[in-house]
Amino acid sequence: MGDVFYTARSTVRRVAGTHRTAVLEDGTTLQFGVHGPVKAHYGLEAEPDFPLPVDYIVASGCG
Repeated sequence: MGDVFYTARSTVRRVAGTHRTAVLEDGTTLQFGVHGPVKAHYGLEAEPDFPLPVDYIVASGCG
């Protein structure tokens, strides 16, 4: 195994309910929470619609 050459760093803070804000090391800001069927399944209709963290993971793998 080689030496570590990159470490991802971010800061995540809770805004309210399931809404979170993440700030990446380069200053990029991401909003995430719940939406669609996940929101309905857990009875979170009052929460605002934001992408799930897994949505970002899937998008990053496809980009």
